[in-house]
Amino acid sequence: MRPTLTYADSSFKLTMGIGRPAPVSAPALAHPLHPKGKHMATLRRKFLALATAGVLSLIAAPAAHADPTTDLHVGFEQTSIWATGYTATVTLTNDSPTAVDGWTIEFDLPSGTRITNSWSSQRTTTGDHHRFDNAAFNGLVSPGGSRDFGFTVTGLGTPLDCTVNGAPCQDGTPPDTEAPTVPTGLRVVATTTGSVTLGWNAATDDTGVTGYLVERDGTRAQPHPGTEVTVTGLAADTEYRFTVSAEDAAGNRSAASTSVSVRTLPARGSGAVIDVGTADELTAALASVQPGDTIALAPGEYRGSFRSTNAGTAQQPITITGPADAVLVNPGPSGTAPSCPAPEPGWNSGYGFWLYEAPHWMIEGFTVADSKKGIVIDDSSHVTIDGVRVQRIDDEGVHFRKSSSDGVIRDSVVEHTGLAQPQYGEGVYIGSAVSNWRCYGNTGGADRSDRVQVLDNRIGPWVGAEHIDVKEGTFGGVIAGNTFHGQGLSGQNYADSWVDVKGVDYLIEGNTGDFESPGVFAHGYEVHGPTTSPAFPNGCGNVWRNNHSDLGGVGGWAVNVTTQSRCDSPNIVYASNTVSGATNGLTNIPVTP
Repeated sequence: MRPTLTYADSSFKLTMGIGRPAPVSAPALAHPLHPKGKHMATLRRKFLALATAGVLSLIAAPAAHADPTTDLHVGFEQTSIWATGYTATVTLTNDSPTAVDGWTIEFDLPSGTRITNSWSSQRTTTGDHHRFDNAAFNGLVSPGGSRDFGFTVTGLGTPLDCTVNGAPCQDGTPPDTEAPTVPTGLRVVATTTGSVTLGWNAATDDTGVTGYLVERDGTRAQPHPGTEVTVTGLAADTEYRFTVSAEDAAGNRSAASTSVSVRTLPARGSGAVIDVGTADELTAALASVQPGDTIALAPGEYRGSFRSTNAGTAQQPITITGPADAVLVNPGPSGTAPSCPAPEPGWNSGYGFWLYEAPHWMIEGFTVADSKKGIVIDDSSHVTIDGVRVQRIDDEGVHFRKSSSDGVIRDSVVEHTGLAQPQYGEGVYIGSAVSNWRCYGNTGGADRSDRVQVLDNRIGPWVGAEHIDVKEGTFGGVIAGNTFHGQGLSGQNYADSWVDVKGVDYLIEGNTGDFESPGVFAHGYEVHGPTTSPAFPNGCGNVWRNNHSDLGGVGGWAVNVTTQSRCDSPNIVYASNTVSGATNGLTNIPVTP
C-alpha cells in the first residue's frame, strides 16, 4: 500500500500519496505544461538590486566586496520543477564598468522549503535564512560579466527578502500579480468505499507554484504541495465532483481545472452472513444469496464448480470473503460446452469462481487455484476483487469480459498462469479480442468492459502471457501501482510484454516491472490497434507516467507504440518514466517532458 500524509480542515480530508516517485525534472523551457507565448517568464523570477553608497555604508562587509557605486543585478531561475521540489540557479550580473571582487547573497525560504544541496558557493544556513558567499574561483565579477551558483530544495517555496552585499534584491521589482497556469489532466487514480485518489499535471508560475487546492462540490481544502492526493472521509456509493487550482507565494490563484466526477465504491451490504465450510454449502449459498448478504468462507479447500447469477445492488452489494487458506479449486471442465460460455446444467466450465450477469459483488481475501481459469466476471459490472490470490491456472488468472464495466482488482497476487496454454495465460484480461465479440459483445457489438481499475497488485512471475492484456474496444481504465515480474513469459502468440494495450484512454501510472530469464521478453509495454467493427480508436489516447522498467538487458523499449501515426488523440509517454537494462531505451515515440 502507498504511504500517506494527511491534511485536514473542517470540511474534508486530503491524504497526499508519497509512495510513488516524483516526476523526473525537466528543463524550464521544456516543462510539460509550458503555455504557448509565456516563454521564460513562466519559470523565472528576477530580483534587481541597486548597490548605492547610502545602502552599503550600513553594511559591515569585507573590504574586498563590491565597489559602492557598482550596479549589481540578481536573477533567480527555477531550472526544473517537480511535485515536491525544484532546482534553481541564481545569477549575479555586474552592470557597471567597475569590477566586483567578492559577493554575498542572502535570502529566506518559507517554512517547509529546505535546501538539500548547493554548489559554486559557500552556504551558511540558520533556520530558514540562507547566506551564499562566493567560492574561491568565482568571487571576481568583471564589468558586464556574471557569476552563478545553484541549489536544490525540497518544497515549492521561493526566496524572500533577498539581499546582495546588503542591498535588497527586490528593489525595483514590480509586485507579483500573475496567477499560475490552470492545472490540467485532472483524473481519478483510485477509488475505495470512503476515498478517492486524484492526480493532475503540474501548473507553472513566474514565481513558482507553492500549493494546490482541491475542491469537492465547491468545498475547498487546505493547500498542499503535491500533484496527487487522496480525499478521505467520503460516503460509500456516492458521486462527487472535484476541481483543482494552483496558488503561488503571493497568494495568486489560478482558475479551477476542468472538473472530474467519480462515485465511491459501495460499502458491504447489511444483509445476512452465510457461514460456509464445505463445497456443498458454498454451492448452495451462491445459488440463494441475496443483495446485502455476505458469504463467509472458513479455511479449507473447496472443490467444485462455483458460480453465481445472483445480482447485488449499488446500495446492497453481495460479498464473498475468506482467509487466504480458503482455497477454491475447480477440477473441470466437464460436460458439453455451449457455443458461447453460459451457465448450463451438466456443464462445468472449469472456472475457479464465476459471476454471470451478477453485478455489484465484492470478492475478498481467499485463494483460487488449480483451475482452468481463475476468476471470470461475465456481464457483471461494479465487481471489486480485493486481496485475493490466483495461482496455478491453466489459462488466464482474472478476466473481466462481456461488458463487465467499472470493475476493480486491487492488492491481489496473480502468478503461475498459462500452465496448459501459455499463450492464453494472461494475468489480468480486460475485454475480449474482436474475434470473440460474437460471444461477448453487447447490443452494440463490442465487449465494452470499460473503466476497469488494476491497482497495487503483484502479477508474476510465471505468468505465461501478458501480465495485463487490455483488449480493443475498452475505454478509460487505470493500471496503477502494480509490480510485474516477467520471468516465465512464453512469447507464444506475441505474449512477450508485461502489458499489451489495445484499448483507448488508459492511464498507466506508478507501476514497476522487471525481467529475468527464463522467458521471452520483447518490450515492457506494447500498444497495438486492431481494426474492429464497430470501429474504435484502438490503441490511442493512453498515458504512461512514473513507471519504472527494468528490462533485464533483454527488452527493447520500455514502451513500444505501433499506433501513433493514426491516432487523433496520441499516446503520451512522460519523462517521469524511467528505464534500465533496455537494448533500445524508454520509448519509440517522442517523450513528453
